Amino acid sequence: MPGYGAQPPLPSTSPGLTKRPPPRGPPGAATPQPNAPMPFPGSPRSHMPTPPPNHQQRPPPQHAPIPDVGNALGELDVNHLPDQYKKVGVEWWAIYNPRTERRLEVDLVHTLPHKSVVCCVRFSHDGTRVATGCNRAAQIFDVETGHLVAHLEDEEAEKEGDLYIRSVCFSPDGKLLATGAEDKLIRVWDLATRTIRMRLGGHEQDIYSLDFAADGNLLASGSGDKTVRLWSLSAEKETCKFNIEDGVTTVALSRDGRLVAAGSLDRSVRVWDTREGIKLDLLDGAEGHQDSVYSVAFSPNGNELVSGSLDRTIKMWSFTSPPQHHPGGRPPQPTRSTGKCIRTFEGHMDFVLSVALTPDGRWVMSGSKDRGVQFWDPHTGQAYLHLQGHRNSVISVAPSPQGRLFATGSGDTKARIWK
Repeated sequence: MPGYGAQPPLPSTSPGLTKRPPPRGPPGAATPQPNAPMPFPGSPRSHMPTPPPNHQQRPPPQHAPIPDVGNALGELDVNHLPDQYKKVGVEWWAIYNPRTERRLEVDLVHTLPHKSVVCCVRFSHDGTRVATGCNRAAQIFDVETGHLVAHLEDEEAEKEGDLYIRSVCFSPDGKLLATGAEDKLIRVWDLATRTIRMRLGGHEQDIYSLDFAADGNLLASGSGDKTVRLWSLSAEKETCKFNIEDGVTTVALSRDGRLVAAGSLDRSVRVWDTREGIKLDLLDGAEGHQDSVYSVAFSPNGNELVSGSLDRTIKMWSFTSPPQHHPGGRPPQPTRSTGKCIRTFEGHMDFVLSVALTPDGRWVMSGSKDRGVQFWDPHTGQAYLHLQGHRNSVISVAPSPQGRLFATGSGDTKARIWK
């Protein structure tokens, strides 16, 4: 089906929403209202520019003011921007913030067509492959050539109806791919043989998110069944379960695997210690999100976390664990850390569906139902670049662990690799 197809429940809203969405109703089936595809560039105010030959071009009048839209760069009409504030490709464009220096350049590398909504994108740790999840299959592409190198589909799965692969994640050594799906199963694929090494059952609803720890053994999963679960691949079993009050839409492990974070339909972000099995933080309240949290990602140093929400904002959280004292030589006792929202990023015109940080920590990336990708300075909250390259919602964004490249997945049935 067009649109999101395989995301957690969304409020029923129109694609042209211009005010904050209404409060979320009770959780329902994970088939939100489609976001109708529209012609490029994907903005209701403009059409893909088709510049005439250079000798016919007429630059906008120098005296014409550029509207001050703050970080809402998608509000700007690319046709009426001077050349220094835009870059136009074939079926895509980028807008540079006229009130900041131009610190980023972007180009399209590959377009990867699919037969259904692309629910998720993820690079291998060496940056040579990208995996995508769509209806019934996960696919792996060679990053350099854009060629499909693996089509992974469980022949034992139920044949009737849709079966969206909602999350994909490579093991750190690149030998395995974990997939989470609508049928409540985690499948771990051996990529050398293209076979399923194990199926991990236990979740009672759709699995929306997966993440591997750096040791390659610990796997975290989040599900609409209101749980976050930790799995040992060597033991092929669940080792820990965290229960919360509402459906889990997203999980992320810190680089060292010590912390797991989860976003939920209840508007909160939670952080647990994976070794002690205790909750360290509940990130919500007055400074928190005003609607469901759909994506979380740790910073490279593990001391910050970003979250994206249906309230159209991204938030950056800082948290530190207080020092532990062990009088009398007693074993360490887990202590609660203190977290706070240190920055809110506003500028998207619709739901924020995916967030990430680049490996060097220099940029926050976000994908939205407004069909755009934005790059933000994590230290100031300033948007520097708005990219329009899809005809439908950008459901997933992922930077390459090796830097330089990033990938996007969309309801327009395409994934794209950018540099």
